[in-house]
Amino acid sequence: MRFGSVEAGGTKFVCGIGNEHGEVLERIEFPTTQPEETLAKVEAFFAGKEIDAIGIGSFGPIDLNPASPTYGYVTTTPKPGWAQCDVLGKLKRSIHVPIGWDNDVNAAALGEATWGAAQGLGSCVYITVGTGIGGGVYVEGKLVHGLVHPEMGHIPVKRHPEDTFAGVCPYHGDCLEGMAAGPSLEKRWGVKGHELADNAKVWEIEAYYLAQAAVHAILYLSPERIVFGGGVSKQRQLFPLVYEQVQKLLNGYVQSEWVSERIAEYIVPPGLGDNAGLCGGLALAQRALEQSRSQSELQSQSQAQV
Repeated sequence: MRFGSVEAGGTKFVCGIGNEHGEVLERIEFPTTQPEETLAKVEAFFAGKEIDAIGIGSFGPIDLNPASPTYGYVTTTPKPGWAQCDVLGKLKRSIHVPIGWDNDVNAAALGEATWGAAQGLGSCVYITVGTGIGGGVYVEGKLVHGLVHPEMGHIPVKRHPEDTFAGVCPYHGDCLEGMAAGPSLEKRWGVKGHELADNAKVWEIEAYYLAQAAVHAILYLSPERIVFGGGVSKQRQLFPLVYEQVQKLLNGYVQSEWVSERIAEYIVPPGLGDNAGLCGGLALAQRALEQSRSQSELQSQSQAQV
């Protein structure tokens, strides 16, 4: 089978074609500009391609309630031009196959649970640290939605004792995203994160905030694995600092060898690398096709009984 995937990010869109094994066969990316221009590029990429279904993991917040009049919309994003944008509706008008729809970090969590670092486990949390911060939650074969969907990037955090930075979140100032996402690094230190690799204080402060996100996830959800993805998490010197802070914050309360002795196997980078989101879209597409077939079978059975 051939599936389409869209990783719709606030900075860039990634589109691809893959199969039911999570293998990416074709991949392109382009900057996220205004909705009309960006979505037209998505439509052009899939035009004429033989696919069975497509999965879209989108930056958000997004509306995931099928009964809502704004289902499929990006809602209250600060991304200029994208607030209240009907992403799913526009793509449905040009791509006539079953379409799976979720937020980008839920898609990545599904990808990692299906083919990546959390394969074979019953639960995981995927936290992306890039232009923004978000968290996706996978539990017992399902992605967690609810009132809307998890917004782990906007949890309040305790301020590092040496950090006087105000934060960059337009909604909350010094929430996790405001203090630890890529733009906060650049504004706090005056250069981009990849230019700060040798500055120990940068990563000490960054780990202080990201460890709080991991601890929240452990205490709220007790996942079997935590995956940190996104551009900032590619700074691998960050992981040992996060491990140290997580253990310090938990202070022996969570009695598990995965925290006390095997934390480097518990809090990990993506097993799928840069394709976590794209593979997540393939998994969403596969689920959308299965759901479509189940609905068709139920309709056929219902008509046969009339």
